[in-house]
Amino acid sequence: MVRMTIKSMLLSAIILLGNTSALAAEAILKPFVLASKSAGTATEKSAEVRAALTAAGFAVVGEYSPYAGSNIIIITNDELKKNAAASEFGGYGAVQRVSITEAGKEVQVSYTNPVYMSHVYRMQGDLSNVAATLAGTLGKVEEFGARGMNAKQARKYHYTFGMEYFDEPSELETYGSYEEAVQAVDAKLSNNKNGVSKVYRVDVPGKQESVFGVAMKGSGDSKYMDDRFIMSEIDFRDVKSTAHLPYDVLVSGNKVYALYARFRIAINFPDLSMMGKNSFMNIMQAPEAIKGALQKTVQK
Repeated sequence: MVRMTIKSMLLSAIILLGNTSALAAEAILKPFVLASKSAGTATEKSAEVRAALTAAGFAVVGEYSPYAGSNIIIITNDELKKNAAASEFGGYGAVQRVSITEAGKEVQVSYTNPVYMSHVYRMQGDLSNVAATLAGTLGKVEEFGARGMNAKQARKYHYTFGMEYFDEPSELETYGSYEEAVQAVDAKLSNNKNGVSKVYRVDVPGKQESVFGVAMKGSGDSKYMDDRFIMSEIDFRDVKSTAHLPYDVLVSGNKVYALYARFRIAINFPDLSMMGKNSFMNIMQAPEAIKGALQKTVQK
């Protein structure tokens, strides 16, 4: 009887150890990575970050300063574009965003978490090499932006019941061909109509797909599509999630898409409350305002 008890205890310990190891192996992912905090200004730090990224083999495809004391550097490299080419609607993951933000007396450098983004965009590869390169180049203090989720949860993510998934985007316009679509979208965004303007364009190699980053500015009745207004309501924590911006427009084949805002905003702010101060309720009109502004901009 004693032998059986000891044997049972050993078996239970082995099972528990195995379960613990499995949980440990199942990484909890968060939307952003804080690289560093330091003194200085966003302008000074941006120059340092830009030089470091270029030296590490990244191409800077655009920059965007949505409000004073902030700058976002958008980057890509061969690995990001190759993974985008291998993934359905992979263009969304063809870039990563690095933000430099003045917060109080410090400057925060942060970037989108490539592994997290690879899963919420349902990509073929997990971009762990890109994550390691960014960590080695800029640093890694902590991941932040949410309690976090595992890869399986990220790939099936939606904010709550009845809200959009990754594969339920807004279809903004249809053109006669990819070539016509991408040229038209590029021209229209460059004209800066409806408060929507081009920040960057990346063409996915070997595939009829291009991703554009767009800045959105509005006031009065159109304030709900305005980047600054939206971020003033939802980016309220001490560590800033400025790298949420800019928004994306995807040309895939002859169609123009954008991830619906209830998904696109929620993947970077998944823990944001539905109601109350600094909640989704305060930007309730933003999803349709964003969709409408983008449609007006890219339509024939």
